[in-house]
Amino acid sequence: MSEIKGKLFLIVGPSGVGKGTIIKLIKEKYPDFDYPISATTRDIRPGERDGETYHFINKLKFEKMIKNGELLEYAIVHGEEYYGTLKKSIMKALTAGHVVIREVDMQGCESIKRVLPKENLVSIFLTVPNKEDLISRILKRGKLPQEEIKRRMESAEKEFAKGGRICDYPVDSLNGKVDECFKQVEKIILDEAKGIYPYPV
Repeated sequence: MSEIKGKLFLIVGPSGVGKGTIIKLIKEKYPDFDYPISATTRDIRPGERDGETYHFINKLKFEKMIKNGELLEYAIVHGEEYYGTLKKSIMKALTAGHVVIREVDMQGCESIKRVLPKENLVSIFLTVPNKEDLISRILKRGKLPQEEIKRRMESAEKEFAKGGRICDYPVDSLNGKVDECFKQVEKIILDEAKGIYPYPV
């Protein structure tokens, strides 16, 4: 493995907690950070495009990528779909000394922590005050079957149980207070990226 000079920031938390919103705000303010795209086997949702939010691939191809060692981490989420982090793009950015921002679930966070040096990795766990708050956010995304909601809540409970213990920083993601959450995450990133960012000219 080439020498790693950059730092990877993992934005962690259950479905519906606001990870995508926070990363969107970071991307708008810091477009020169690296934002690698995940691979997933789940279906494309309305308004999504392949290669933008995710690389959408079938399970056969995903399993071949696992065998070939092309993923930094992968997991089966909600009991049925694969999600994974492509190794090549992240390692290229870290070797170049960049700040890299990635959204992952708890399984992904744990897997990456076993691979990358501690000094090149920071994990930020977004949390909500209660289950009802999380359910209301999930429902706002559109109609979902009760079984899907149940699966997501079961996953969320496991993540909440581990979040404070596994991740470096917990950050509250409260309804109607996106700006506050963003400012806390931004401060963590800038403090941890001293000496890396701003990038040398």
